[in-house]
Amino acid sequence: MQNEENQMNIELSEETALGIYSNLAIITHSPGEFVCDFVQLMPGMPKGKVRSRVLMTPQNAKRFLIALTENIQKFEQNFGAIDDPQQGFPPINFGTPNTMA
Repeated sequence: MQNEENQMNIELSEETALGIYSNLAIITHSPGEFVCDFVQLMPGMPKGKVRSRVLMTPQNAKRFLIALTENIQKFEQNFGAIDDPQQGFPPINFGTPNTMA
């Protein structure tokens, strides 16, 4: 049983619970924040659309990386390795534009 001091109440609206589909993430950073743009690209369309933007402190970005890594490991233990057809290809480099407002 969790101690009441460690409990957190998090609200999730119906709209947010539906989620946003993204098949591309563009990550940039400044000295004080990481900006993650989640983009939806449609086949045959000339441009994509940013569907969501998440800003994080560098510390929270690192915590997110650790949590995502742990969850991918657990997923692969349960369901097998995730196929990466792009494995071995260099990452797309969008540079690091100034994200400060």
